[in-house]
Amino acid sequence: MLEYSLGEDRSFVFAVTPTSLQAFELPKRAEVERAARRVYDLLTARNHSVKGETEEQARKRWTQAEEAYPKAAEELSRMILGPVAAQLSGGPAMNVAEAKSGGVSGRVQGRRLLVVADGALQYIPFAVLPVPEKNPTASGGPQQVPLMVSQEIVNLPSASVLAVLRQEAKGRKPAPKAVAVLADPVFDQQDSRLAANAKPAAAYAQMASAATTRGTEPQDSTAAHLLTRSAADLGLSRDGKLSLPRLLFSRQEAEAIRAVTPSGQIKEAVDFEASRTTALSAELRNYRIVHFATHGLINSEHPELSGLVFSLVDEKGQPQDGFLQLQDIYNMDLPADLVVLSACETGLGKEINGEGLIGLTRGFMYAGASRVVASLWNVSDAATASLMAEFYRAMEKDHMPPAAALRAAQIHMWRQKRWTSPYYWAAFQIQGEWK
Repeated sequence: MLEYSLGEDRSFVFAVTPTSLQAFELPKRAEVERAARRVYDLLTARNHSVKGETEEQARKRWTQAEEAYPKAAEELSRMILGPVAAQLSGGPAMNVAEAKSGGVSGRVQGRRLLVVADGALQYIPFAVLPVPEKNPTASGGPQQVPLMVSQEIVNLPSASVLAVLRQEAKGRKPAPKAVAVLADPVFDQQDSRLAANAKPAAAYAQMASAATTRGTEPQDSTAAHLLTRSAADLGLSRDGKLSLPRLLFSRQEAEAIRAVTPSGQIKEAVDFEASRTTALSAELRNYRIVHFATHGLINSEHPELSGLVFSLVDEKGQPQDGFLQLQDIYNMDLPADLVVLSACETGLGKEINGEGLIGLTRGFMYAGASRVVASLWNVSDAATASLMAEFYRAMEKDHMPPAAALRAAQIHMWRQKRWTSPYYWAAFQIQGEWK
């Protein structure tokens, strides 16, 4: 386990094994966080928009970011992993050709790294960082072997959380069924899935506004107001109305999961059934894995405005409460082996000293989930669908534990030319129990 503690004058990393505890000094917080933010900005360059930028200019900026990334990643790795490189070593070094040849899994089977990050390091997927001593010739070059090739990486918001998770799971009977998937919700009345004779539904924001004008509140007006406010804070509204695009690839995710899941072991809630009501139903307790493929709204300044968005209209086009707020998640009773948040930035939240990021991940752990897979940035829909297909294939067909399955899926993506950039596969990380 590597636990980081960033300080104003100096920082530390504590390397813990079953038989040892060592402390290593690192640079001060400002230096570490500057290097971490540089890496994060380069990893997520595709998600940033520049006013007035043409498509050609955007592609040029993305290319420049990808070219600058290896050097920045190596510098951060040298800073935060260099002091513990000896503890991470295990087996002969590999070059990129060897690592991409497919002969990796057997060599590194059983090696695991548990990371408890701090500050801006909580935004960095350690899976992408190279180990400095294992890449002495890379030196900023594009060919680097990421840490995930030699390590199975698991994250925790704090070391004490693991003890709590294990205590809650002690004596718990396994759920009888495999997977529940909620995907491809309906967000507005213009969606083609609505019946032709459905009555037009007022926009969610307009419903809340009308309630204020009348002096009365419909049942879900508070939720509508919170959803509208959260979307506005995150730039997901236009002229006071929500602007949430349909997630077509999330349906592909659901289909891929169904394809590898035994018959009768999956609940596939799509379209209007992908609702807040379904998400809160006691039925989900019957499934070992609960998979949410939808929009996530993460508000670091106001965590209470964070949540997941499900169908906002019903089959008749009438507005309904589809915002699963953070407080709803904390109040859930969901003793799942694994919750997968296949949405954007679901692994982020508000930083609390000594407790890490307080957001959706921690909420689902509090609700009873032993493990949570969540993302660190806005992910490509197509890449996510491909990653999730491999992730579930590894779990259901190869019977891998979730942490090992995620690593296998990420290595599979990295080996493909189309998805080799870490932007496409590194956003998702697993937090919680690794067994």
